Amino acid sequence: MAIVNSLRGISRTVAGLSAALALAACGFRLMGSDPLPGVLARPYLSLKDPYTDFSREFEHQLKNSGATPQALRANATATIDVTKDLVVQRTLSVSAQNIPTEYELTYTVTFAVQGTDKELLAPQTISLSKDYSFEENVLLAKEHEADILRQQMARDLVSIAMRRLTSLK
Repeated sequence: MAIVNSLRGISRTVAGLSAALALAACGFRLMGSDPLPGVLARPYLSLKDPYTDFSREFEHQLKNSGATPQALRANATATIDVTKDLVVQRTLSVSAQNIPTEYELTYTVTFAVQGTDKELLAPQTISLSKDYSFEENVLLAKEHEADILRQQMARDLVSIAMRRLTSLK
């Protein structure tokens, strides 16, 4: 019985490796795994606030793409300057008692890329909006929902920014 289970495990491993090799051979890559151009190998990341959802996710994705962010601008091959990283919440609708019942979150980011001697990417502004309902009797749950929406929008904005960075030559 142990031999049969061992053979099954080996056959699953072989099948998994075969599938992975087939996908790699046809040029398949996971979404977001495009390599960054050489000029972004050692970027200096200039952030308005390094603790926002976008900033943290952006730095994480740069590292996952093979970049080594530099602590000093002088050591960098390029500078990625994030000049705007802003989340705005506005009320969309209110009840008859003048209590908000629906909000809209808008996350806006502006960034540019400067090489050592020229501008590589002009300032790019990207923005996403999502709305969500609000109920006063489930305040904590709705605040948590807003946090989740904001984090997801930050990830989506980073994906858009990374696609624009991979298109640089």
